[in-house]
This record gives sequence, C-alpha cells and structure tokens, in this order.
Amino acid sequence: MADKNKKNLHVKNGDRVIVLSGKDKGKIGNIKKADPSKSKVTVEGANMVTKAQKPQPMAGIQGGLIKLEAPMDASNVMVVCPACEKPTRIKHEVVDGKKVRVCKKCGEQLDV
Repeated sequence: MADKNKKNLHVKNGDRVIVLSGKDKGKIGNIKKADPSKSKVTVEGANMVTKAQKPQPMAGIQGGLIKLEAPMDASNVMVVCPACEKPTRIKHEVVDGKKVRVCKKCGEQLDV
C-alpha cells in the first residue's frame, strides 16, 4: 500500500525554475533540494535568510552571520523549459514504457 503522506512534485533536483511569488519573484535558479513529503524546494540564490552561526573551534568553523537558502513551497516555482527557455507547465506522457515530463508549450521532454 502506498504511503498516504507521499506527494508528487512537478519539479526535481537540478531543474531550472523561476520563482512566481514572494520577495524573489522572477528570479531564476536551479533546485538544490526537493522535499516531496513537505512540498518544499530549495532554489539556488532565492529566499536567502541570515542565520547566526555559533563558533565551533573543534571543527574550525568561525562564528558570525551567514546567508543561506531557505526552503519555499513547491507551488511558488515553475519549471523553465530547456528547449524554449520559457516558464511552462508540464504534462506526463508514457514514452517507451517510461513516464516522462513534457513541456506543455513546445512538447520537448524535460527528463533526458
């Protein structure tokens, strides 16, 4: 039996996406991490937060303020098609017995 809490996302790690809402609206970046169970994604260079880091002398980590990417909801991003370079919705098709993601605008496969 499938896990009830498992959700499918329209994006995967490494996908090039555009941010649709929030303070980084319009920013384009790659997905660093996708968490389907929480419907969250982490996009390179988007949703930057400042965190206070305590020094850890044993590990050689200096303390101070560091900037890092925080997760955002997956619904706030849209895939940018590598072929037509436009933000697009995706559809699923079965090709050679495998389910692949396809660009709605140009019909190009996203899963290569």
